[in-house]
Amino acid sequence: MRSDVEYSPVGEGLGMREYWLYAWMRRVSVLVAHVTAVGFTTLMAILSRPGTSLFSWHPLCMSFGFCLCMTEGILLFSAEGTPCCFKSRKGKIRVHWVLQALMLVATCTGLAFMVASKNVSERPHLATWHSVLGMTTLAATLLQAACGTCLLLPKLLGAPLLPRIRLYHATCGLVAYLLATVTVMASMFTDWFQATVKGAMWYGFVLLPLFPALVVMNHVTNTFLPKKKLMM
Repeated sequence: MRSDVEYSPVGEGLGMREYWLYAWMRRVSVLVAHVTAVGFTTLMAILSRPGTSLFSWHPLCMSFGFCLCMTEGILLFSAEGTPCCFKSRKGKIRVHWVLQALMLVATCTGLAFMVASKNVSERPHLATWHSVLGMTTLAATLLQAACGTCLLLPKLLGAPLLPRIRLYHATCGLVAYLLATVTVMASMFTDWFQATVKGAMWYGFVLLPLFPALVVMNHVTNTFLPKKKLMM
């Protein structure tokens, strides 16, 4: 007998006790990701001492844009521990767009401060892996923003294209987020960061961006897993 009920393979084969343990672990991991994103951005704001130089605004803007706004913009769609759990899906989409717009404004501002700082000090542009990765991340971010903008025009796209554009948007968003994580980690090998943070604290900073990245990757891949039909 064939059933037309669709299901996601995530959690398949788990008993009731294992299922609730799995759900509890996911909720805790999302909450820790929120705390990590806020904490990391706050620490970067303290370390950069914004206003002391043109460069000081660069790490603040980039951490606010990528580590905070982008993380929260993705995880607000998670059912586990999201601050917007009481919002409708339309409300979540509006908040998502506000956070993504803030992210783009913050990152472009941070880029402008970096360019101005290097021009003043007469240092070369795109001379490190961190800067090259940063430009690659910005390009991927603009691509996923373009895909997201297309989703605002469903009538022009047509119903058959909507699922594919949603998948492209989620895929580009995940790639951009992972690139942003690598870029942030690469920044910790720059002369400025290594002169500011030393010893065991440096290793802690390197590990901090990894946890939200794992939670975001798990959320996106689980949400967009291909659904299978149960054959009975």
